[in-house]
Amino acid sequence: MKNPRTIARSVGVLMLAAFLLYGIGTSLATSAAPGSVTLMIGVVMMLLNTVAVVAIGALVFPILRPHSAPVATGYAATRLFEGALLAVGAVALVSGAVAINFVAYNVAMAGLGIGSLFFCLVLYRARLVPRFLAGSGFVGYAAFATGSVLELFGVAGAGLWAAIPGGLFELAFATWLLVRGFSAPVAIPVAREARAHPLAG
Repeated sequence: MKNPRTIARSVGVLMLAAFLLYGIGTSLATSAAPGSVTLMIGVVMMLLNTVAVVAIGALVFPILRPHSAPVATGYAATRLFEGALLAVGAVALVSGAVAINFVAYNVAMAGLGIGSLFFCLVLYRARLVPRFLAGSGFVGYAAFATGSVLELFGVAGAGLWAAIPGGLFELAFATWLLVRGFSAPVAIPVAREARAHPLAG
């Protein structure tokens, strides 16, 4: 899949799908009776979210790589890290280990928030999307990471409120990709340095 337009639409669909899969799946899994069909449906939806987020990192890789190979690799690794931990948390819910799911979720979201800061920076510098959108993503993910860390340190509710800016960005970003796709990139220093020093990237 090398067509940037096709990649953009696929990423947009997967982001929206991940949002729904994890949100609905978590709601079902955490409110269902142990061993129930509803619990299993919720867990399966949460695991499908893992597939979606890992695919997002893989699809975005060729878009980011010309501008920063380290960021492209780091973002793919960030999404893999996120997906793996969310899967661990989902499986933990099967045995009622809510505390494990809580820790796995917040560590995953802290990692996603930190890793996505560099992703948004490349989006901003290369103008792959409007700069106001990339900038809002940077702010949203910074808040997301901070809220998740605070949750791990016992500040109840911090993660929920801090997730709002990042969540709104992902919805707006996904919608933009579906409607407009990635913009034609502009030359940035990272790309020029990579051409001058191939081994650096």
